Amino acid sequence: MGLKILLACLLLAGAAVAAEPQLVTPVMHGASDVDAATMAYLHQLAPEAAARSDAYFEGGYWLVLWDALLGVVIALILLRTGFAARMRDVAERITRFKFLQTSIFAVEYFLAVGVLSFPMTAYEGFFREHKYGLSNQTFGQWMGEQGKGLVITLILGPIVVSLIYLVIRKLPRTWAVWGSIVAIAFIVFASAIAPVYIAPVFNTYKPLAESPLKEKIVSLARANGIPSHEVWEFDASKQTKRMSANVSGLFGTTRISMNDNLLNRASPEEVQAVLGHEMGHYVLNHVYKGVVEFGLIILVMFSLMKAGLESANRRWGAGWKLRDTADIAGLPLALAIFGLLFFVATPITNSVIRSSEAEADMFGLNAARQPDGFARAALHLSEYRKMNPGPVEEFIFFDHPSGWNRIHRSMVWKAEHLNDPDLAAAASGTGRAL
Repeated sequence: MGLKILLACLLLAGAAVAAEPQLVTPVMHGASDVDAATMAYLHQLAPEAAARSDAYFEGGYWLVLWDALLGVVIALILLRTGFAARMRDVAERITRFKFLQTSIFAVEYFLAVGVLSFPMTAYEGFFREHKYGLSNQTFGQWMGEQGKGLVITLILGPIVVSLIYLVIRKLPRTWAVWGSIVAIAFIVFASAIAPVYIAPVFNTYKPLAESPLKEKIVSLARANGIPSHEVWEFDASKQTKRMSANVSGLFGTTRISMNDNLLNRASPEEVQAVLGHEMGHYVLNHVYKGVVEFGLIILVMFSLMKAGLESANRRWGAGWKLRDTADIAGLPLALAIFGLLFFVATPITNSVIRSSEAEADMFGLNAARQPDGFARAALHLSEYRKMNPGPVEEFIFFDHPSGWNRIHRSMVWKAEHLNDPDLAAAASGTGRAL
């Protein structure tokens, strides 16, 4: 799950899926075997694969910093060259209505940022993904999806920007509070419409074919009060090799979805474990709790952004041809400040998300009762996540529990349920011990 400002689109259609390695299930006799079973799973990762995923994930630490600094650089380019002020002047010549002026400027701004940030976007989203063997797209296919994402941004972005600047103009003293409420409301709105109106722009969704696996997933949903009687499959393999699933939507748009990579690469036990985790987010109301938690963070950030904007305007506003805090030409500065604040808050935001993910892990284990399936699914995620970080590293950079933590918790759960009939029956049918 996770919070992003505005939108992010999903990353050689028809690529063949390589045969998955056969993982061996460790034999456990009790709680004393938990650590050994955890390490037995981790040792099934080839050293070169572990080194590759570590390098990919650790490189992402630097990208968080470079992205924040790039936002500052772009803002300074637009402000110090006077380009932001000229974009404002163009909008004012087109219409005399402030709301429309703000929307026109927002369109100009998002287009300018798209051009200026394109080299970094291409490196992160295309070249780096190919370097680590995670993307299935040609450059043309990737560009097509970038275009779709830009169109959606140009539709939704100006609306939320115009509403926030309307609040700034009408409530100059308290706009940080009311502006954060507008931002939070937009996040809720986007969460509600995304499964039905946004996700299908990038992928084709179809009902999962009838099978015993589908019956188990639907039964699991019914048993946990999830108002969805269908399971959807979407064609993520045309974009990426990553496996994923979600239970998304709000206010009647709830949808259980899994990508074809998960369906084709994972065992039925892994699929049930992953879907159990995703259902946990819904049952535990993580979307609503996240709105409250991130709402408080956004409120603090808006308050700090307000102070930063006012201070910067007093010091440099005249040189940048900014009239006041409500001047839409100051949008690049506002978003640069917000981006820096989000960067500084990375350990906080990651910890909030990671806590919810850990809760969903435990829910999924209790609901799906597939500890080895969840452990094997965690190994699949090692393709792009570091499996065994240090505790400080995990606290700062991980928005999900590490692979080691997930497998270890699965083995703890398994040790406490070894004598349950379903687990005992499964254990009697396992092939080999490590």
